[in-house]
Amino acid sequence: MITKDMIMGEIVSSYEGATSALMNLGMGCISCPASLSESLENAALVHGKDADEVAAYLNQQLGLN
Repeated sequence: MITKDMIMGEIVSSYEGATSALMNLGMGCISCPASLSESLENAALVHGKDADEVAAYLNQQLGLN
């Protein structure tokens, strides 16, 4: 299950489909190498999104609920 304290690089490399799901949310930051070392919470903050909602969306989209 994905949580807001997980590192973006870990999410992208561990969960197939995570990149597409993040892009659907407008979080194209995954193409930036520096962003891959930050937490989902920090990445969501930069994009003006609620980290808990982003984590819930990813878990739903990836069938992790």
